[in-house]
Parts: sequence; C-alpha cells; structure tokens
Amino acid sequence: MYLSRFRINTARPGARRLLSSPQSLHAAVMASFPHLLPTAASKAAAAGPRVLWRLDRNAAAEVFLYVVSPDQPDLTHLVEQAGWSAAATADQANPGWQTRPYAPFLDRLTPGTRWAFRLTANPVHHIRRKDDEPTKRTAHITPVHQMSWLLERQQRCGFRICEKPDSKRLLPDGATHKKAPHHGDRYELLVRDQRNLSFAKPLSSTAGRRPVTLLAVTFDGRLEVTDPELLRRTLVQGLGKAKAYGCGLLTLAPTPSAAGEQAR
Repeated sequence: MYLSRFRINTARPGARRLLSSPQSLHAAVMASFPHLLPTAASKAAAAGPRVLWRLDRNAAAEVFLYVVSPDQPDLTHLVEQAGWSAAATADQANPGWQTRPYAPFLDRLTPGTRWAFRLTANPVHHIRRKDDEPTKRTAHITPVHQMSWLLERQQRCGFRICEKPDSKRLLPDGATHKKAPHHGDRYELLVRDQRNLSFAKPLSSTAGRRPVTLLAVTFDGRLEVTDPELLRRTLVQGLGKAKAYGCGLLTLAPTPSAAGEQAR
C-alpha cells in the first residue's frame, strides 16, 4: 500500500477543470496506474484494498490531492495538467508529488493510541416518505445528523472518537425537535466542510448521460484505536459510499501531544 500527496496548481485551467468534476478527477487518478484496467479495478475494489482519493481544500490556492493505493502511482500526467511541470522537470529528485509506503504506518497502529483524523465521506441514510413507496437513499444535511452518522460507524471501523472532558464542554446532551439524540459538543469532532457535487455520468447501455448529485462532508477530529485490524481495513478500503468520487478516505496524523512525546 502507498500514500501519495499531490499539490494542485489552482491557477492552471486544467486544474480548474479537474476540481469542477469529481468524475474527471477520478479518471485522472485511475490513469496513474498503467497496469490497472477498469474491469480489474472493480474486481480489486470488491476483493480488498482499493484506490481511494480525497481533496483537501485548505485555502483557495492550497489544494492537496491524497491517494491511497495498492500500487505505486505515476502522477506525471497530473503534474503536466494541474501541477508545476517546469519545477518538476528542473528537479529530478522531486517529480511533483510525494509517495510513501503505507504499510509501516499501518503496522504501528495499536489499541489505545490516539490520532488526529480527517475524513471526507458521503453520509447517507435510507428513508421512505410513504408506506407504499420504496426506500430512497438520502443525504444527511445537518451537522448533527452527519456527525451521528459517523458515530454510529466508529465501533465497526476499529476506533472510537475521543470525548471532551467535562470542563471543556459548552453544550449539554439532549434531543432534536424530532426526538433524535443530540450529543451537544461531547466529542472531539467537527464538520469542517461540506460540498454538493454534481456531474453527468455516462449510461453504459445508451449514449445518454444521467445527472448525479451527492453531498461530500469533511470531518476533523481525534480518535482512539480500539481494533487495529478493523481500522487498517477502514484505512485501505474506505468508509461509506461514493468512494469513486473522492469520499471514504480516512487519514491519521499524530496529535500535538503525541508529536511532542516523540520529539522528546
């Protein structure tokens, strides 16, 4: 497994085209693996680790593409289209992106360790508006329901989201106006960003295209490892729906306290 990071040059027209279309960016990411054909990619995704990607929009001119993949990618075409190609050509040691083996990090995960995390996901649920209608997949649109969606999945994904000490909590637990549980600000978790993504997906049986709309929500927080094996599976297989369109990739980073202890 490999973890790659590529900074997108948002001033370039090619970058703006990719950023405006999750489908185009997905195709560009998959083109980074010359030996991975579309049919092979779908079979590999069903069997185990898959190619996951995520955009981190830290600022208007600071956008990073993260990719987790079973094979080492070649992002040369992305550098040429949406990176700093001249700088990459001048410095042979820096091709325009960074790739590191992921397995050494995955092997370090042990129960009880705490990490800062970021996840972009597509939090959805199935509802039935009328008794005689089929269920329909619908996005959670409020931060309370979006965070509840993640909290419901933490145990089976191998982690638990850390809770704040009572002295740092500002809101009490309670319930929404529809009697759903409301955790206040009990957890070290926040919704950092949410975006409505829209694009046209080609139909396999006809020449037409159908519109696709999905909600991508980015969570930041802190978690504690409860089951390393389950968490490793989550990190390489993703969490939730819409993985082909930039959702599902969970990444971890040392917390400030842990980084300080390692420095000492």
